[in-house]
Amino acid sequence: MSKLSIKEIEAQFFSEVSIDEAILEQLRTDTRKGVINLLEKYDRQKQRAEQERLQFYDKLKFENELRNKGIKLIAGIDEVGRGPLAGPVVASAVILSDDFFLPGLTDSKKLSNQQRERFYEEITNQAQMVSVHFLSAAEIDRLNIYQATKKAMIHAVESLSVQPEHLLIDAMELPLSIQQTSIVKGDLKSASIAADLLQSMFVELKAVIPSRQLIDVLVVLKVTQL
Repeated sequence: MSKLSIKEIEAQFFSEVSIDEAILEQLRTDTRKGVINLLEKYDRQKQRAEQERLQFYDKLKFENELRNKGIKLIAGIDEVGRGPLAGPVVASAVILSDDFFLPGLTDSKKLSNQQRERFYEEITNQAQMVSVHFLSAAEIDRLNIYQATKKAMIHAVESLSVQPEHLLIDAMELPLSIQQTSIVKGDLKSASIAADLLQSMFVELKAVIPSRQLIDVLVVLKVTQL
């Protein structure tokens, strides 16, 4: 191993997500500063990955409790746009697959644009169903932002091709005959709610739908038959 240069070691071993333990043991005997730095960086990355893995499983607490009761179709509901005065408000409903796994998933406002784009692709690929509903600024003015948000959320839920058995909603209760749990700061506590990532969905969609056309238009991003 000592015959290899530091650049060769980095290219050969540290381009991998995980390094074989036997190779790691050999590398840890190398006293060169460059190798030590590579190992320290690798250890930090592994520690961060493990923390994200544990945090992700912690976000499945609500989903797992429901699944243990035999409830399978669980929809996470969230919105974006309640802050800006110009609107629109955008609500999303997402039903994740049982084996959904996306460490690092959190409130989309805490993610970089690059992370949002990557997570958006992962979510739409792994989700069973996703629906998004836009409500215009004019409709917000007519109803008020709170009622407009409710309306957008209800439309998003009702537009799923299969009715969910339970809703996990970010700090809201909806007048629907579906069992539901309202979770304060739900995008930090539930994977289903965090998976909405509405900011990235909105950025993705507004590129092809001019803002003047975002008037009560429903966009179903993905529907997979169960």
